[in-house]
Amino acid sequence: MSDPTAAVLDDLRDESEEVDRIVGELSPAGWARETPAPGWRVAHQIAHLAWTDTVALLAVTAPGAFAAEAAKALAAPQTFVDEGAREGAARPPAELLAHWRAGRKRLAEALRAAPPGSRIPWYGPPMSAASMATARLMETWAHGQDIADALDAVRTPTARLRHIARLGVRTRDYAFTVRGLTPPAEPFRVELSGPGGELWTYGPEDAGQRVTGPALDFCLLVAQRAHRADLALYARGADADRWLGIAQVFAGPPGRGRTPGGAGSPDRLAEEV
Repeated sequence: MSDPTAAVLDDLRDESEEVDRIVGELSPAGWARETPAPGWRVAHQIAHLAWTDTVALLAVTAPGAFAAEAAKALAAPQTFVDEGAREGAARPPAELLAHWRAGRKRLAEALRAAPPGSRIPWYGPPMSAASMATARLMETWAHGQDIADALDAVRTPTARLRHIARLGVRTRDYAFTVRGLTPPAEPFRVELSGPGGELWTYGPEDAGQRVTGPALDFCLLVAQRAHRADLALYARGADADRWLGIAQVFAGPPGRGRTPGGAGSPDRLAEEV
């Protein structure tokens, strides 16, 4: 039987290397470029990835120390993420890049070494090593999209999107509860066309409510990197339609999302068919 953690970690490595290629040769002006996230420059995006990798490593290797960090987050839920990014962004670009590279390598090694069946504490429910790797891949892809949008860099969608799509489906109920809404009782059918034209399906085939469209568009939606109006996603059923208006794959308070026609729209991406 193949190791699911190893497979996700391999894809996380490849996703990180793709983002690394975008920023690796940037000038100081490039690192200072504003991204679609208000107040965040390219340096903030990489600093956030490095900061989260560091905290995730703490959760894997020192759960008690992580609990102290989680308590700080609970004390300042609206600011702790920005504070971590701001501190890292103040480093010289070369130092920040080296810090991110070393930190993501250490985290990957720790996740590969995690005992089977172990649960890792996090800001939400504890998760498996494979789930932690999936969450890191999702964040790396999403913040990489912010960086690409800021730099007008073209990214070609890959099969790695399947991890984000699956996570987006699994977090359906969370998108409702984080807004104080009751999740739909019935499962949805989600059918997405992958970058190579393959079909990715989730949920019962005979479900009355469904979502269909390109996998790239779905991932942009659940990561809140593009507005629904700019995406070719179709919902059948009132609850499915409502979900597409509030979907979010990340933990924390409801995101602000993007405005219509903004960065992250599919016409700014190269899609393989």
